[in-house]
Amino acid sequence: MASGAGPVSRDTGPMSPNLDSRTVEGFGKQWSVFDQRDLAPAEQALLFQRYFRIFPWEQLPRRSVGADVGCGAGRWAALVAPHAGRLYCFDASLAAARVARESLRSLSNCAVGCASAERLPVPDGSLDFVYSLGVLHHLPDPAAAMRACAAKLKPGAPFLVYLYYALDNRPAWYRALWRMSDLVRRAVAVLPFPFRYALSQTIALLVYVPLARTARWLERRGRNVDRWPLSSYRKLSLYSIRTDALDRFGTRLERRFSADQIRAMMGSAGLERIAFSSEVPYWCAIGYRSALP
Repeated sequence: MASGAGPVSRDTGPMSPNLDSRTVEGFGKQWSVFDQRDLAPAEQALLFQRYFRIFPWEQLPRRSVGADVGCGAGRWAALVAPHAGRLYCFDASLAAARVARESLRSLSNCAVGCASAERLPVPDGSLDFVYSLGVLHHLPDPAAAMRACAAKLKPGAPFLVYLYYALDNRPAWYRALWRMSDLVRRAVAVLPFPFRYALSQTIALLVYVPLARTARWLERRGRNVDRWPLSSYRKLSLYSIRTDALDRFGTRLERRFSADQIRAMMGSAGLERIAFSSEVPYWCAIGYRSALP
């Protein structure tokens, strides 16, 4: 990878067969539309804290070298880069990598490339940290991709991952609502992008916003809204809500995992000292590369 924001090229490396091409294409279009430039810095920091609250910043070596696997528009990389000596940002979508390259242009320690999780162009055992947030659950075989990512870590180095949860900490009525929403997702996600976009934005305005704003109203009146559907959006802007609605309803392939399944997957990837965040989003987990072969 070159200096500065680095090249974005189709020649970064061969793509893994462990990809769904239409899902990759869809995310390229999503990040081209929602490039996160309209996300307020305070809200970006709030979202960043939600995902990285369990990340061991204090344990990183000076001038650490890390990788963002599935960087999307580069919104996380923009806040991770100040903590790192070098940050490699990879996305399987060439369109997304181009957006990230532009977003991270001012950060000289970031290098952006187009590469899949199982074809990262860095040596095994070379990285001080890796994170992959909201990416591996969109692959046909998330476990294989996790093993490939973990192999890039030095012994003892942390791997932060966010995978969609199987609603294993939610009541039965909540899971029933989700199953109904998933039927809608399956119908919307196979449509051409203009229709996926239009319908997802309609859902954002007619479903996400009313539920999120109601949760905010209830919270201000002293009510516990932890179990209220979409309450995690109560403090977020319409821009974030619209972004996530397209992410949720416009994506063809998604898998969901219980905490136990994620723990087992991480263990099989050679990670140990696995811990989970107790707060939304579920599930964020941290693990450390084992020193044993």
